Amino acid sequence: MPKAVLAGLKKHPVELSVICAMLDSGGSAGRERELYKTNVSFGDIRRVFLALSDASPDVIRAFSVRFKDGPYKGLVMANVLGTAMITEGIDYERTLKVYREILKIPSQYQIFPSTVDNATLCAELENGQIIKGEGNIDVPNHNSKVSKVYLKPKPAAYLGAVEAAKEADLIVIGPGDLYSSLAQILLIDGISQALNKSKAKKVYICNIMTKKGETDNFSVLDFTAEIEKYLKGPVDFVVYNNDKKFDSRDLVKINSGLEKNGKFIGKDLLKSGTAEHDPDKLAKIILNICKPR
Repeated sequence: MPKAVLAGLKKHPVELSVICAMLDSGGSAGRERELYKTNVSFGDIRRVFLALSDASPDVIRAFSVRFKDGPYKGLVMANVLGTAMITEGIDYERTLKVYREILKIPSQYQIFPSTVDNATLCAELENGQIIKGEGNIDVPNHNSKVSKVYLKPKPAAYLGAVEAAKEADLIVIGPGDLYSSLAQILLIDGISQALNKSKAKKVYICNIMTKKGETDNFSVLDFTAEIEKYLKGPVDFVVYNNDKKFDSRDLVKINSGLEKNGKFIGKDLLKSGTAEHDPDKLAKIILNICKPR
């Protein structure tokens, strides 16, 4: 999630390019996408804009308002604005430029949609069942494991996102929902190709917790294997939490011997003993990987 990585890195003098998942079909953002036929959802990209905003607290609060009742019940103000602009014939590039201006995004930060093409995330389960829609995969009502996910039809990558991937000095993937967020981006035509062509080191931030119906009983190696499958290439480093003070059976399992492999970096990543990543701890590790070796 944006807060996990962006909140820590924005405290340091770095340039950031963020590629956002756009095919949400669940929740209020997904409903807007379906109702107004906007091809993509503004939910995830809105969170990135807010995480990197230098606007006043009042502006950020206004953009974050979620309507409590009436015809817009459940909808978020920022999503409503984006949806309204697209339905009025304003293209995505101009719409996101308005977001930048209102939220005062510093020039060293670039925010890109992964795609602006319409597509549906589908999951094939081990029992052969097909589930359609990010929202249905994200909140599953099934008892079989995910075998693979794919996009139908195959969308093209947003050009700016491809160029950013090629020019990056360091590529950070995750943390986030394995299939409904991260694999969704990697499946877009042109994204994994650009990431693999890049000479930048690739870092995967492994989740702290598993997710019911998607990654039950997953280990660090399980997460890594799935990411590399959809990336269609290896990552250079895997950062994972090795602090077991937080007691939960849903913690990602740590494979034996990982600490002996220089590819895997195990650290205490917990924020105040919760099951959340600490942004400052992540930033320290990421910036250390950036240093010449």
